[in-house]
Amino acid sequence: MKVLIIGGSGFIGRRLIPLLLARGDAVTSMDIAPPPSLPDGASFRRGDVRQFDEVIAAVAETRPDRLVNLAYHIGSDLPPQVAFKLNVLGMQNVFEAARLVGVPHTLYASSLAVSGLQSHFGERPVTEEDPRHGTPQYAMHKIFNEFQAQDYREKHGTVITGIRPANVTGPDKLFGSVDHVHCITTPARGQGVTFPYRDAMRCPVHVDDVAEVFARITASERPKHAVYATGGHTISLGALAAMVREFIPDAEIRFENETGGREKSGNYLIDNRRLVEEFGVQYAPFRARVLQIINAIRAETGQKPLAAG
Repeated sequence: MKVLIIGGSGFIGRRLIPLLLARGDAVTSMDIAPPPSLPDGASFRRGDVRQFDEVIAAVAETRPDRLVNLAYHIGSDLPPQVAFKLNVLGMQNVFEAARLVGVPHTLYASSLAVSGLQSHFGERPVTEEDPRHGTPQYAMHKIFNEFQAQDYREKHGTVITGIRPANVTGPDKLFGSVDHVHCITTPARGQGVTFPYRDAMRCPVHVDDVAEVFARITASERPKHAVYATGGHTISLGALAAMVREFIPDAEIRFENETGGREKSGNYLIDNRRLVEEFGVQYAPFRARVLQIINAIRAETGQKPLAAG
């Protein structure tokens, strides 16, 4: 199977490429810059998702069986006109190219941000069918991406599947929701870190697991649903700090307030049963993922790896 990944040099794309190659897919990555290293067997072409002529050229020339769009800016720090071109017009370019070329199945990254605050739903897991309450710029873009996909499905019969990652975590995550990342990586570097609220809630999912979700869904010709939530591991920053201290007892992780963060937290209870039931996804224990991140940072800084204990 031929797969074209737009945004393949990014945080998730770099992990997805080797998974696809391992099962025998022919993989092409398109991005504005090549990754630090490209696995043997993959090819790279320079291109900008914001430029339709570059997107349609890549899709028409590669004729992929699967098209995956991972080109977006997470977070709401960019000026609206800049973020809109990348997150909304870029997505439109991908969907239109898929329609014109006749790509059998297109996948894209949505986000748990579409759901908004957990307080909208009480203390129950949120499903893909629940109302979308997200209000920050990034959340609004992802809500509109889901509308764009629905429009193409209904008007053109295009097979498009959205994946809503939870709080994606990993040693090299730089943008978006990163407090759950810094709670692990900063102590691993021997530095202290301070957060506003001990009871702030998150739903982290390791980037390797998210890449696996994308890999499994690309293998499907026509998934049963339009959108799948990855879910993750519901945890407070205080509990995450305690988990980090199991490996780094002297970790300097401080909190300015014991309470006040839970009610301000985004969606942290997520029902991912449709993903589990259809694709058999199972995540590694989160404690193991925390140790994996710590040891990735220790390797980067010349330290010996820690044992699981």
